[in-house]
Amino acid sequence: INCLLLTESFEQAPMYVAVMTYLGFGIVTLFGYFRDFLRAVGLEKCNLAQERVEQKDFVPLYQDFENFYNRNLYMRVRDNWNRPVCSLPGPVFDLMERVSDDYNWTFRLTGRTLHNAINMGSYNYLGFAENNADFLKTVADKTQQYGVGVCSTRQEMGTLSIHEELEQLVASFLRVESSMTFGMGFATNSMNIPAIVGKGGLILSDELNHTSLILGARLSGATIRVFKHNNMHSLEKMLREAVCSGQPRTHRPWKKILIMVEGIYSMEGSVVRLSEIIALKKKYKAYLYLDEAHSIGAVGPSGRGVAELFNVNPADVDVMMGTFTKSFGAAGGYIAGKKELVDYLRSHSHSAVYASAMSPPVTEQILRAMKCIMGKDGSTEGERIRQLAENTRYFRARLKEMGFIIYGNDDSPVVPILLYMPGKVVAFAREMLERKIGVVVVGFPATPITEARARFCLSASHTRAMLNQVLRHMNEVGDNLCLKFSRLKYSSCPNLCDETDFELI
Repeated sequence: INCLLLTESFEQAPMYVAVMTYLGFGIVTLFGYFRDFLRAVGLEKCNLAQERVEQKDFVPLYQDFENFYNRNLYMRVRDNWNRPVCSLPGPVFDLMERVSDDYNWTFRLTGRTLHNAINMGSYNYLGFAENNADFLKTVADKTQQYGVGVCSTRQEMGTLSIHEELEQLVASFLRVESSMTFGMGFATNSMNIPAIVGKGGLILSDELNHTSLILGARLSGATIRVFKHNNMHSLEKMLREAVCSGQPRTHRPWKKILIMVEGIYSMEGSVVRLSEIIALKKKYKAYLYLDEAHSIGAVGPSGRGVAELFNVNPADVDVMMGTFTKSFGAAGGYIAGKKELVDYLRSHSHSAVYASAMSPPVTEQILRAMKCIMGKDGSTEGERIRQLAENTRYFRARLKEMGFIIYGNDDSPVVPILLYMPGKVVAFAREMLERKIGVVVVGFPATPITEARARFCLSASHTRAMLNQVLRHMNEVGDNLCLKFSRLKYSSCPNLCDETDFELI
C-alpha cells in the first residue's frame, strides 16, 4: 500500500509558469471589461441572454457580472468543447466539422467530416462502448423482449426480472450483501445521500469531490465540512473535533458522521487512501461513503475497484456507490452494502420512488459487460483489465520521460497533463485536433484557475500503435508550444519502449 501511495505525483510548476498564467488571465480580464464597456455604450453587439425592455423593472433574471467569465473568456475558446460526434465514440471516432462566423457565439456545420480521429477523452475504460453485432446480440434480444423503456418507477410497474438479476450480480461482483441500481449516475449520489444523512448529521467531504456528491450533501440538510484532498491529518483533526465538541451551540453528539470520498478523482487522477480512511472511520465510529464512478471496473486485479486494489474488506465500506456510464459502456449507477441499507433506500430514496426504472437494453448491456469482466460468459477473465493497466502505465511513463507535468497515481487511467496558461490550453486542443487526435481540455471553474489541463482517459481498446501515434504528436506539440514544464528527470526503460502491438482481440 505504501508503494502504491508513493507512485502518486503532483509536481508544482516553476514560478515563471504561475506568473505567466496569472498575467494571461489578467490581460484577458482587462479586455473583457473593455468589451463590456463597448457593449454598454452600444458600440458592440451583445449576443448573450438579456432582459426584455418591458421587464426592466423586474428583479434581474440574469446576473450580469456572474456571466463575465462565460461572456469574455469561455466564449473566445468555445470551439474546443461540445464538438459533435457522428460515429461510435470508441477508440477512434468521426467528428463533424464546424466553423463560426461571429467569434464562437454561434456555429454552423460545413458538411465535412473528420474521420478516424483517435479518441483520448472518453471514459470508455474497458472498451465496452462498441457496436460488434456478435457481442451485442443479447442486448438486441432483450430489446425485442422488453422494449426500450419501462415508463414506470421501480415501486410501481417498473421492476423487471433483469433488474433483479443485475442487482444480484452487482452484489456478487462487489462481494457485498445487496445492491440497488438506478437509471442515472448523477442522481445516484444527489438523491441517495439525503436519504442516508440529514439534519443533525455531519458530512466530512474531500475538497475535490464531484458535483453530484456536493449537491447530495447540500440537499441533505446536514452540516458539511471539507477536508484537504487525501490528507489524513486534516480528516483526523475534523473527526476528533466533531467527536469532542459535538454540534455547534448545543454540543450534542452528532446523529451521524459520514465521510465522503471518491475512488479515483476524475480531475486529478489520484487514488483515495482507502486503508487509512477505513482505519480512521473505525477509530472515530464514523460511516464511509465511497464513490467508485471512475474506479469500478478500471482498477484492481479483477476490476473490483479500489477496495480490491488496497485488499480491504468490502464490508468495511458502509456505502459503496458506482456508475455504469464508464467502465461498463452503459448508463445509471448503483448503491451497494448491507441488506438493511439497500432495503431502506428502496423506500426512502427519491431516485427509487420517483425516477423511471432503468431501460431494459441498458440493463442487459451492464449484465453483458459485468459477466465478461467476471469471466462468466466464457471469455478470458480480466483480459481487458490487464490491457487497460498496461496501457495506463505505458502512457504515463512515456509522458514523464518527455518532460510533461502529469498528476495522479500510476495505476489511474485518468491522466491529467498540466498546461496552466489559458492561451496554451486552447492552442493545444486545436493543434491536437489538426493531427486527428481528440482531447479534452479543462479549466476554471472545473479546476483551480492556475491549473488548467488536458485530461486523457486510457482505454483497453487503445492499441499500442494508437498510443505511440498520440505520444509522437504530443512530443512535437509539447516542443512547439513549450509545454514540457517538468524539472524531474525520468530514465528511459527498455520495456516501456517496446513497439509490440498489444491490441485486444
